[in-house]
Amino acid sequence: MKRLILSLFFSLSFVLLAGHSLRADKAKTVPDGRYLYMSTPDGAQREGSSTPGILVFSIDDDHKFVRRIDVPVFSEGMRGFTGCTATGCLYFSTTGGTLGCFDPATDKVKWQSKFKQGCDRSCITPDGKRIYAPTGWWWSSEKDGFIVVDAETGKKIEQIAVNKRAHNSIASLDGKYVYLGTEVTLTQFRASDGKILQTISPVGESGVFPYTVNSANTRAYVCLGKHAGFDVVNLETGKVTHRVFATDPKSGQKVKHRTHGAGMNPDETELWISDQKGKKLFIFDLTKSPPAPKGHVDLSMGGHGWVTFSLDGTYAYCHTPDVIDAKTKKIVASLVGPNGKPFASSKFIEVQFTGGKVSKIGNEFGLGRVNEK
Repeated sequence: MKRLILSLFFSLSFVLLAGHSLRADKAKTVPDGRYLYMSTPDGAQREGSSTPGILVFSIDDDHKFVRRIDVPVFSEGMRGFTGCTATGCLYFSTTGGTLGCFDPATDKVKWQSKFKQGCDRSCITPDGKRIYAPTGWWWSSEKDGFIVVDAETGKKIEQIAVNKRAHNSIASLDGKYVYLGTEVTLTQFRASDGKILQTISPVGESGVFPYTVNSANTRAYVCLGKHAGFDVVNLETGKVTHRVFATDPKSGQKVKHRTHGAGMNPDETELWISDQKGKKLFIFDLTKSPPAPKGHVDLSMGGHGWVTFSLDGTYAYCHTPDVIDAKTKKIVASLVGPNGKPFASSKFIEVQFTGGKVSKIGNEFGLGRVNEK
């Protein structure tokens, strides 16, 4: 009898362990499809925040909430969330100076590094080798600029002094350049070694604000700091060619709100900019010079301000729960978190899975993709 009881006990234990193992394996397997990985809490806005971690939404299933991944260090406040198809990983930066690497295939943080300066909205070169981390708009010193980090280990390679209040950075999709926005300045670097190629200043009205770059690296669009609008920068000559203002749909007057967020749709025919205070996205026709007004979208809430697009250009996303059909300019869905409440963040990115593996990662900036290979 004793032997029978022990036999039953071990058999039952095996079944339970096997069941647990199956559940664990199942939890790690992400079905093929397109997902929005949205980090929270946003270090720049309170609206729509959730407990520290990543909320995953299915783009293919009407942007429904899929699951939540707990990442405690995100409690420091998210400042950047970028990714790299070559490595299949996402890279986060926080107000507390933490830079880290997250693997969407395993839901694990692979490494974390801490820096006294930084880290603001960082970028990674498409080859997956170098992370360029801005030291942060909250600093104002002669050492402000980039902390360059080995993307595999998280170890610091070097620090490049550039200009005060280093804020947003972009790595061009062709792997040639890196861009950094500092106080009324846009700086272009060689991506392979961080050499400064050109400095464009003044650009924008004041402060440091987001921008976007086309795929040919010939034009940049830099948000203004005192009005809803942007500067058009010719990257071949290093000159600002036009300053374009958004106008109020009712009065026709210039909108005296700062602009925080600019994104091109992938085919580079439109530029969308965010009017935070006015709870609007203004749209401009990039097939004309200077870019011409093309309408606006009313948003459900205010917030930090941001604009980007799904990789296929079907959807526009911003700092609100609103999911916008990029063609019709209509809100077609709303992001709802696990608590049933609207969820929002300005730190998010598209991740695609094929065969249970990460196959492509988008960009947190609305970058032009006409020349993308």
